[in-house]
Amino acid sequence: MRFGVVVFPGSNCEQDVVHAIEHLGFAAEYLWHGDMDLGDVDAVVLPGGFSYGDYIRCGAVARFSPIMAEVSRFAERGGPVMGICNGFQILAEAHLLPGAMLRNTGLKFICHAQPLRVEESVCHWLDLPAGIVLDVPVNHNEGNYYCDAETLARLHAGGQVVLRYCEPDGSLAVGGSAPNGALDDIAGICNERGNVFGLMPHPERVVDPVTGGTDGAAFFTTIVRRLAEVAG
Repeated sequence: MRFGVVVFPGSNCEQDVVHAIEHLGFAAEYLWHGDMDLGDVDAVVLPGGFSYGDYIRCGAVARFSPIMAEVSRFAERGGPVMGICNGFQILAEAHLLPGAMLRNTGLKFICHAQPLRVEESVCHWLDLPAGIVLDVPVNHNEGNYYCDAETLARLHAGGQVVLRYCEPDGSLAVGGSAPNGALDDIAGICNERGNVFGLMPHPERVVDPVTGGTDGAAFFTTIVRRLAEVAG
């Protein structure tokens, strides 16, 4: 199993992602934003950071990087793609995932541990039981997920809402539990096929008990198991 981790000018979490993958016993390699080929990777991760300095909008310039055309073709063929934080923003800008990211409510950068509730979904990247609560850090300024009512209805109907911000006991607060104001407390979604997954929290930072816990491990191990099952 080999992960490809895309590096854009301004990415700053790519080393964290590679470390997490290798810590879990898998192989990883860096893919440069100017590359025209993904090589022989089995899955692609777009990491967090500030690609192209968040010029214009977060992910708006990175979306036109040469490698993104190949990422899109890979996704269209059913290849697994995950975007974390800025990576989620890029996937939205590239129309690989629906919706958009607005500035956080209060217009302040947030960085803290955050309870997340796993929802029942079609996502290939996560198969934890619905209702389980994970503790995964958030670290962003534009994580306020938004989409129109029609898109939100499709997300619900298609089982595309993967994660919601929640209270420590898994409940949703009246008025919302999202620290950034995200619509419907959405922290992560996938496409209709379940192979493209975007989330604002950073699972790569919680795969080792030495550095804060292991709640993020399943975000990488599940896809490995699924691909192994497909390969027979």
